[in-house]
Amino acid sequence: MKTALITGAYRGLGLEVGRQLSTRGFHVILTARNPDAGRTAAAKLSNASFLELDITDPASVTKAASKVMELDVLINNAAILMDGDEDILQVAPDLVLNTLATNTVSALRVSQAFVPHLLKSTAGRIVNVSSGGGQLSEMGTWAPGYCISKTALNAVTCQLANALRDKGIAVNSVCPGWCRTEMGGQSAPRSAEEGAAGIVWLATDAPQEKTALFWRDREVIPW
Repeated sequence: MKTALITGAYRGLGLEVGRQLSTRGFHVILTARNPDAGRTAAAKLSNASFLELDITDPASVTKAASKVMELDVLINNAAILMDGDEDILQVAPDLVLNTLATNTVSALRVSQAFVPHLLKSTAGRIVNVSSGGGQLSEMGTWAPGYCISKTALNAVTCQLANALRDKGIAVNSVCPGWCRTEMGGQSAPRSAEEGAAGIVWLATDAPQEKTALFWRDREVIPW
């Protein structure tokens, strides 16, 4: 049985990714800062367990990594979109820094901690949940801190992918689209199931040699 660890997975897109992977026979490790919410989420799935993890806390990441024995897929899903992240001309730089700390630096921190486990897999994979809002090729003005953090996350993807290419670990970014979740809101055009499908494909069926790429709906999109 393969094992996948998903950050920020007690609700929304992360939980749906966990559900789809569990139906594919994966052992799914759901992580969250809130133990009660995480355990409640894990109880809803088969082949699932909960691991307490605060991705912004180096000690928490180290402790969590020490409790994982086997890992085939790491999905960096946890992210924040802060109130006040509206106008690049007025957004507080500290808000941008806080968003980068969670959405970008913490994904790197978690990846570094769990790479030793992935190296033991026959086909290790890292999937970074990004956003079309981070595309430099189509950059707009919506949620500047969030979008900048996803652009930077894509750079982390490329760096990790090229560092791990010769070690057999595929590293990719994925845009799930605007989904009806707690973050996306109920007016979003896509369901969580639709958004999760592309993430699950990268975690399972995408060709292992495909790495350092940005995907949406199983198609490569521009950075």
